[in-house]
Amino acid sequence: MIPQPDIPLPMNEATFLSMSRTQGFTIEVETDRASSLLAQMVLLNRILCEINDFNIKAAETTLETAYIATSISALSAKLDNWLAHLPTHMHDTRENLLSFASQGLGQLFVTLYLGYYHYGQMLFYRFLHEDLRGYVPRTHFYANKCKEHAVLLCEIIYRSDEVPGCDVLYNMVGHVLVIASTVQIHILLFGVDGESVARARGRLERNFCILTRLRRLWPTLDVCMERLQAFHRACRRSVDTSFCMDRWMVRFLIEFANPVSDKDSGEIERTWELGEIGNSEALLGDISER
Repeated sequence: MIPQPDIPLPMNEATFLSMSRTQGFTIEVETDRASSLLAQMVLLNRILCEINDFNIKAAETTLETAYIATSISALSAKLDNWLAHLPTHMHDTRENLLSFASQGLGQLFVTLYLGYYHYGQMLFYRFLHEDLRGYVPRTHFYANKCKEHAVLLCEIIYRSDEVPGCDVLYNMVGHVLVIASTVQIHILLFGVDGESVARARGRLERNFCILTRLRRLWPTLDVCMERLQAFHRACRRSVDTSFCMDRWMVRFLIEFANPVSDKDSGEIERTWELGEIGNSEALLGDISER
């Protein structure tokens, strides 16, 4: 949906929930909507639209290096600015999560940060491949930001499972977790620090369990599992090109509801059963050998 800046942002959720039958909508609604979780989601989605448009444009046309650098710097600044202007009670802390959970808004709080962390990994994903081609400080910085966003995305999902009333079970969680899992695969393949590689392996195993659980609730997540299979096959063929931000990768990142064909495949592989992708030990062992 195209953002509509002239539409007022949603009111504070606590104010809405406190409305009585007698008050109805006669209650005075505050003019400052910054305290609304839904309002912050709307503001974030406007940035997502720009990130998606940029990734598509970069994949379909040849852009000047300077233009790419300027665009990413501007979009990164928008994400940073959004985070910097968040009210303190909305910061991603366990205390705030518990506070929103006590109001019945824990799932909404988690969803807000799933969006923020996912948009960051979407913006900086291209630098995972570029960072492998040689050390450039800016590229290395952005590649690390992608990894940081992916790790924090996993961590807030884990915390949501631990705090009652915060578990996020809608089907888009499967898609963003698949993307975050591919970043963990990158760490597993190219990480030089044994401790970070071990943590990435642990996150992958935990993500498989979560994806399997979500798939029982949402049969349409078969598509997500199939997409992860396609990514795994791309890594098996060539780890040097599997993270390249080409048209295939843009489709993989954006078209979450559609299956993807194999990347640069000149051969026909047998169809995997979904149970195989659920066997995290077999998959991780196969990747580690490469």
